[in-house]
Amino acid sequence: MLNSLKGLLSRKNDVSSPTVISLGQVWVDIMMDIDAIPQPGGFAVANHTMPSVGGSFRVMQAASRIGAATKHAGVIGNGPWASLIRKALNDNGIEHIGQDRIDADSGFRLVLNDSERKTFVATYGAESQGNENTFDCVEPGEGDVVHISANTLMDHSASGIDAFLHRTASDPTTRDYSIVLNPTNTLHMVSDHLLEDLVLVRPIWSCNRQEARTLADRLGVFVDDSLSMTVGGGFDDSMKALCNSLGATLRAPLVVRAGSRGAWVRTPGGEVIHVEGYPTKATHTRSAGSCHTGAMCALIARGWSLVDAVKIANAAASLGIQRSINGVPDCPGYDEVIAKLEEDETPAEAAK
Repeated sequence: MLNSLKGLLSRKNDVSSPTVISLGQVWVDIMMDIDAIPQPGGFAVANHTMPSVGGSFRVMQAASRIGAATKHAGVIGNGPWASLIRKALNDNGIEHIGQDRIDADSGFRLVLNDSERKTFVATYGAESQGNENTFDCVEPGEGDVVHISANTLMDHSASGIDAFLHRTASDPTTRDYSIVLNPTNTLHMVSDHLLEDLVLVRPIWSCNRQEARTLADRLGVFVDDSLSMTVGGGFDDSMKALCNSLGATLRAPLVVRAGSRGAWVRTPGGEVIHVEGYPTKATHTRSAGSCHTGAMCALIARGWSLVDAVKIANAAASLGIQRSINGVPDCPGYDEVIAKLEEDETPAEAAK
């Protein structure tokens, strides 16, 4: 249940300049729907081919639509792919404050979708060619939210993330802005040194269940699943155990998403809270996690509590799936999300 929905709605514009700053990478996705992945040397025909801007763009787009001033601090190149990226940022009111490279285009990902699984082929471009100075342009203000995406942790730009953390966020007790971090299923590619630094700054960790499991394994966290094996036990018990074990080790806020079931939230020293989701017919081929994370970042920047931000982000992700474009969830605007919350709240109040 959303905490004090009417009170929240009455103060929806009480923060004058909420800002979300993304340190993520942006590239172009080329999705191809095929009947089956061809054997080496074989041939396949794509039913639909549609380029779309991907990477951290979907997080920033969601944050912008939910009402936060949004900035991209990553590297953009020069060429046809970079032109698509710059247009998408401009069309969505997202300011690029990062570096520009004139000697390389931005990269792209070829995504082969055979309805059962997706196969990725990546060509890295300017977005991955950062260094320790990449994020020197970022000076977060009080109340801002800095979003760090997993894709920036696995190449040369990782040194820029580490330098940024040491420069601005080494002491989490004095930091006046928030960090939201998306981990990755490929944490084996993230250095021990960087992962340790990320844990020490105690960001808000936002991940899906598989990513949370991967993070727990990488950190050597034991997750007791015995309750889920008992009569009456199940998914909810498993999620609570995962959040308790991982959250206690991270000593930081933790959000673990589970699709239409919503998300489980744990804050340091607090109980695990299940924030119910919205059953939604699956019409998408790409995850709605970026929509959820971007909406949550925007709401935190607007001064809302983590639990309330997650509740509204659940609604945003549900609507994003319903209105997906070419299989990519499309985050709705703030007013549409609030309308859904009011609609769902009204029957519950009438039943009282």
